[in-house]
Amino acid sequence: MHLLIPFAAPLADAGREAAATLVLPNLQALLGRLAEVQRDLADEWAWSPPHERALARALGLHGGAGQLPWAAHAAQADGVATGDLAWGLLTPAHWHLGTDQVSLADPAGLALDEAASRAFFGAVQGLFTSEGYAMHYGGPLRWYIAHESLAGLATASLDRVIGRNVDAWLGSDPAARRLRRLQSEVQMLLHTHPLNEAREAQGLLAVNSFWLSGCGVAQVAAAETPSIDDRLRRPALADDWPAWCQAWQTLDAGPLAALRARSQRGQAVRLTLCGERAWVAFETAPPGLLRRLRGLWASPAVAALLETL
Repeated sequence: MHLLIPFAAPLADAGREAAATLVLPNLQALLGRLAEVQRDLADEWAWSPPHERALARALGLHGGAGQLPWAAHAAQADGVATGDLAWGLLTPAHWHLGTDQVSLADPAGLALDEAASRAFFGAVQGLFTSEGYAMHYGGPLRWYIAHESLAGLATASLDRVIGRNVDAWLGSDPAARRLRRLQSEVQMLLHTHPLNEAREAQGLLAVNSFWLSGCGVAQVAAAETPSIDDRLRRPALADDWPAWCQAWQTLDAGPLAALRARSQRGQAVRLTLCGERAWVAFETAPPGLLRRLRGLWASPAVAALLETL
């Protein structure tokens, strides 16, 4: 069994202070039974965050920073025949205009249901098809476009942009500039659209833009997908560190306790922890190797390990 945990470690000072207080007995016990086998380090400005890089490695997907073909991968799961076209994931979004920057709100906060999302999809579809893009609906927060210009186009992951200044994550590639023009047209169309007037009357955030990510041509993925537990994601993106600590406690008492039990029964397990800069993978070590490793160094303390991510 392979368990992958995104947002296991924060960069924000308040988050690091919260992480230092964590007491996670099952994770600590697991670290004593497993050996570190892989580590990947970039920086917090890399367009593909660690959990996406780790998942791509597990699935056998290839691509540079911001060039992992998640859109085609997700489109296939949604039943779209991707063929040899290059795909991009369009996530309907709310861009918040602040005093000195424009930030992107977590799309989950839009509370878009199927009917509302399809209505917005229909409203903007003509802007894309008139420019030669094929467009397919996948789900309330999953719209897909296909165009040859998306092959190799680097884009920042949505998880890098939520809650942050969008200007820092917009590309300068000619294909990206073309999409920025489309983005402006979508924003103008939706600014006073009756769909948004109805949402605002209900106290809901307006759908006033989109984010493009995961561009590329579909690749053959490994059949076995890691188990991803992303309960740390929303509190981390919201800078809600008490909730993040609570999520860690439930994670330790649930999936990590189960993984520890598997390890104690002699079953092979793999654990991948992902922060904002790095991911690290641990695996069951042969008994002889584990004894030698223990003779060389003690298992890392949880707080010290999280500091490295």
